[in-house]
Amino acid sequence: MKKLGAIDIGTNSMRILIAKVKENKMIESFKDLRSTRIGEGVDKTGVLSQNSIQRNIDALKEFVEIAQREKVEKLSIIATSAVRDAKNKEDFLIRAYEEVGVHIEVISGEREAKLGFLGVLKGIGQIKNILVLDIGGGSTEFILGNEKGIHHVISINIGAVRMTEKFVTTDPVSKAEMDRMSEEIDHKIKIAMDDMKDFSIDCIVGIGGTITTLAAVWKKLKIYDRNQVHNTKLQHNQIKEMIDIFLSKNIEERIKMEGVHPKRADIITAGTLILERILSKIHKDVIVSEYDNLEGLIFEELH
Repeated sequence: MKKLGAIDIGTNSMRILIAKVKENKMIESFKDLRSTRIGEGVDKTGVLSQNSIQRNIDALKEFVEIAQREKVEKLSIIATSAVRDAKNKEDFLIRAYEEVGVHIEVISGEREAKLGFLGVLKGIGQIKNILVLDIGGGSTEFILGNEKGIHHVISINIGAVRMTEKFVTTDPVSKAEMDRMSEEIDHKIKIAMDDMKDFSIDCIVGIGGTITTLAAVWKKLKIYDRNQVHNTKLQHNQIKEMIDIFLSKNIEERIKMEGVHPKRADIITAGTLILERILSKIHKDVIVSEYDNLEGLIFEELH
C-alpha cells in the first residue's frame, strides 16, 4: 500500500488530498482546504500581491507539514489559473522553494482539464460521452471525452473570482451588474459552445468549489460532507433558484447560509451565474463530482 499526496493551488483556495492507494485504487482519502485567494487582484494588476503570496506560503507550510506527518511517499503540487497568468509568478515559486522546500508545477489550462477529467472518470464509473465542467476562481475548463480518453479541451478565462472582481461593486449584486456579467460570460462561452456543437453529450459532470458549494447549499448541509455532495444531481431550474436566493441576501446573510463556506460567500453568485449560463445553452442537468484534479494527480502518479 502507498500513501500519496497532492496539493492544488487554485485562484480562490489551496487544497490538499492525502490518499492510501492499493492496486491502483484509492481505498482511503483525506481532503482539506484553506481559502487563500492567491488570485486576488490578478485580473486587474497582472501580478500576485505580496499579501496573497504570504497567505499561500503560510498555507503551503501547513499542508506540507501535514503530508510529512502522514509520511506521504510522494507529494505533487500544482498551481493553476492565477499563478499561470501572473507576471511575477517566479516570486511565489522561488519563495515556496526557499521557505517551504517544495517545487510547484504551474500547469496549463489543458493539463488542468486533463487531470480533472481523470479524477472524474475514477469517481463516476462508466458513462458514454461526458462533458466535465471545472468552474474555478480564474478559469473554466470544458473537457469532452469518455473512458477511452479526451476528445476536446477548452479553457476560458472566466471564473468566480475573476468575474466578481471585474463586475461586482454592489452587495447583493445589482441587476445591471448581473446583466453585464451574463453578457461577458455568454460571449466567452460561445467559443466553447461552437467548438462542441458536433459532439454528443450524454452527461455533464461538474467539479470545483462553486459546484460542490451549490450541492451543499441545495442539500442544506450544516457541515460539509464529501459523501453527501458526490454524485448530487442539480437541475438548471434549481441553479436559477439558488441565484435568486443569493441575490436576495447580502454577504453577511450569505455567510450564514447552510452549505456556504464564509470565504466563498462573496464570489458564489458569479460562480453560479457561470454555471447557469452554460446550462442554459446545453439543456442538461449537472452531476456534482467530489473527484477532481487532486484525484487526477494521484491516479496519474500510479501510471
